[in-house]
Amino acid sequence: MSSPERDRPAHTVRGVDHAAFPTFDPRATITFYRDVLGFPVVHATCALGWGPGDHPDFIHFFFDIGNGDRLAFFYYFGVEPYRDTGIPDLLHRARHLAIHVDSEEDLLEYRRRLDVSDWPCELQVRHETVESIYVTDPNGYLMEITRPLRAITTEDDLDANLSVDALMDVAGEPEPSLEKFYARKAELIAERYEGEPEPVTFA
Repeated sequence: MSSPERDRPAHTVRGVDHAAFPTFDPRATITFYRDVLGFPVVHATCALGWGPGDHPDFIHFFFDIGNGDRLAFFYYFGVEPYRDTGIPDLLHRARHLAIHVDSEEDLLEYRRRLDVSDWPCELQVRHETVESIYVTDPNGYLMEITRPLRAITTEDDLDANLSVDALMDVAGEPEPSLEKFYARKAELIAERYEGEPEPVTFA
């Protein structure tokens, strides 16, 4: 009798990395998931656009929901809820499921399988801490397969929390923007580390 482990293929997925959705109210979203439910913020990607030239600037932030799984949200600067953005697939691409694999070899094997199928890989990109491939499934759902580029550190967690705190402040202002976000984040960093000793440097 065969066992599931012995029959496991050489290249295999390792479960959910994250599920992602858009948010038009990041302050309420952060308050609900971080402050009410107690899900820690563990990563945030801040980007000047992405993909097409008219793609809006965004913050992509992640909550730890246990067992290595994460829940993620996109906040797009200047995009109003459910109005025509001029980017028909913007909200479609925000809503996606990311599946985790362990290595570059695994990722490339899944890309090979897709590229010889009726659903070829649409995009391969390296983010800050992961490399991912993207494909739209037969139902029109976007799927991401992702592998880690490095381990997430305590410093990443600190940066993510500074990012969502800055976003909380900026999202409540008129005409929030990524530039305002970066300025507020710099202020928070200065406030947090005011009076800290200078780092030791070596010649």
